[in-house]
Amino acid sequence: MARMPGGATKIEIPRWIQLVGLPLLLLLLWVVAGAARHVVFLFLVAGLVALLLNPLVRGLGRVWIPRGLAVAIVYLSFAAAVGLAVVALATVVVNQTRSSADRVDAYFTNEHGQRHQTDAERDLDRLQVWLDRHHLKRVRIRKQGHDFLNNIGTKDVQKYTSKAISWAEGAAISVFQLLFSTVLIVVISIYMLLDMPRLSRGVDRRFPPHPGSEPLVPRMERAIAGYVKGQALLSLIIGTSAGLGMWVLGVLGWVPNADKYALLFGSWVALTELIPYLGPWLGAVPPVVYALVVHPISALWVGILFLFIHQIEGHVVVPNVMGSALRLHPLLVIFGLLAGGEIYGLPGVFVALPLLAAGRACWEFFSERVALEPWDEAGPVPVEVELQRPAAVPEPVPEQPPAPPAAAKR
Repeated sequence: MARMPGGATKIEIPRWIQLVGLPLLLLLLWVVAGAARHVVFLFLVAGLVALLLNPLVRGLGRVWIPRGLAVAIVYLSFAAAVGLAVVALATVVVNQTRSSADRVDAYFTNEHGQRHQTDAERDLDRLQVWLDRHHLKRVRIRKQGHDFLNNIGTKDVQKYTSKAISWAEGAAISVFQLLFSTVLIVVISIYMLLDMPRLSRGVDRRFPPHPGSEPLVPRMERAIAGYVKGQALLSLIIGTSAGLGMWVLGVLGWVPNADKYALLFGSWVALTELIPYLGPWLGAVPPVVYALVVHPISALWVGILFLFIHQIEGHVVVPNVMGSALRLHPLLVIFGLLAGGEIYGLPGVFVALPLLAAGRACWEFFSERVALEPWDEAGPVPVEVELQRPAAVPEPVPEQPPAPPAAAKR
């Protein structure tokens, strides 16, 4: 453990822990997370909520409000805002959906005019005439289309409408079944918010921040808040663009009565924009289906509108809005989304990007304080071993050359 400037400590992980301890720890975490996947998911979501609301609680604490009361005020205000938004959105969606369903029913079933045709049959005849005039007489869709429309009666439309209502009721029941998990998330996040100062002080005491840098908890709070702000701004921009575009098409008459449902389409696009990658495609489905029902040629204009919006979104809005919010490589974002969906389905996709943002903040914080012992051969020997020297062998004495014979006496 080395001392860094500003009182911070840097931990060096030995090689034997890298070789044995870290793989065993990762395997243990994987097994525990797989066995208690739902519990781990609830705690992760609660932690994200606590980190998101902690700046508001801390701000109320600066005006001499006790932390417990500040937590209650923030949660009650948050719940009231979410409830009002859900009620307002549900009211608009239900009213305009009912109006759209009545219009679809009348489009297929109400007969008028001298030939006693429905609007769908008349539009089908017009499409066949347009094909004949443009040298496409071989394309015969009038007979097949009339057979299909004749098989669709009032009872069939009502049957499909009742099925849609039953599906909506089942979805509502499933949503209410998630109430227990939501209550658990709220309770856990409240406990986390109450103990957040103690946790922050413990981390700062063990890992003091560098002079002029932020501690760990404020870094994670800033990362999650940046993601939420960027996503909300992105949904607002794309939803407003889609609603305004549908209103303009309706006013110009290119998509009949689209201006009456522009708010519904814009709200749906803004809501689906929260779903990464799949959201833009899901948001375009209801407007295109509506345009096909009202007039087949109108679907072309709606398709061009959403193609233009998605191009602007991918090349202008997302790089400028979300680029500074996540600061992650696109491959890591794609991997996180796929992994979140594979592990926990659609809720995992929603939570993947905030977790990546918080994980990036943790990585940046601890990468300055934790180092791995190098594996080069020039490093010091971990364990000193005393080697026994071999016994000395006496060196052989070199042979002396024989002395020359003495001279004979005279």
